[in-house]
Parts: sequence; C-alpha cells; structure tokens
Amino acid sequence: MKRVVVVGVGNAYRRDDAAGLAVVRRLREAVLPGTVVVEAEADPMLILEHCAGAEAAVIIDAVSSGGQPGTVYRLDAGGSPLPERLFGATSTHALSVGEVVELARTLGTLPPRVTVFGIEGRAFEAGEGLSPEVADAVEQVVAAVSAEAAMAAGPA
Repeated sequence: MKRVVVVGVGNAYRRDDAAGLAVVRRLREAVLPGTVVVEAEADPMLILEHCAGAEAAVIIDAVSSGGQPGTVYRLDAGGSPLPERLFGATSTHALSVGEVVELARTLGTLPPRVTVFGIEGRAFEAGEGLSPEVADAVEQVVAAVSAEAAMAAGPA
C-alpha cells in the first residue's frame, strides 16, 4: 500500500480559514488505510515535512478569490503551479499553500501525485465557526478526499 498524506491547512481562530482543519478533523473519524492525516494549523510549511517520501498528497485550504462562498476547487498540483488567484497573495499564512508546494517541487520532495482542494470562504475575521456555505462545502470535500485518498493508496 502506498503512503498518502492528507494535510489540512488553516487557522481555527479566523472563521472560514479553518475549513482545511475541519476537513482533516472529520477525516480522522474515518479509517483511511495507508493515509496519514495532518493538521497544519497556521503553518503550511508542515506540508514539506509530512509530504517528503509520500507517493501522494492531498492538501485542503480555504481560499479567498472573490468566488461564491462554499465553492470547491479541485486542482492537480503534481505537474504545474497552483493558480495564484486561489493560492497566492491573499493567504492568511506566512507562506501560501502555492508557495510551499513550489518550494517542495524545487527541493525535490513533492510527491508525484498532489491534489489540492480549495474551499472559497466568506468570513476570515477573528472568531470561531464556519459560515454555513463553508460548513456544507467541508462535508463535500470530506467525501471527495476520502475517495481521492483511497484511490491514491491503492494496492501495494
């Protein structure tokens, strides 16, 4: 069985920015053979540490691109950079997920298969709790990531 890493990025105290964390916290309730589930709270650099040596990675983060709140974006980052409009300058983290993915690519530690889910947020101010649209999207992404991780893990 292949090693798959699922990383949820976010800040639990910035409302919808916690979307990635909410997904991985839900995934911990499921048994995903061959899958390591990681919270990268406020520090996407943990992606580097946990993805090194993995055959596949799934990364989930909130985005603020001006799209409809609750919109889910699924992107393949294995072969090309992530769109800056989704994973670039508007990040609430020191480095954006896009920057960390590119750093991993440069260092040669990016797994061959990398899928990134972005959940369009509505509210990023200080506080706790997801907006209703984002909470609904979290459920959708939990199901999608479970399927993605199972497919990526595959047989040994």
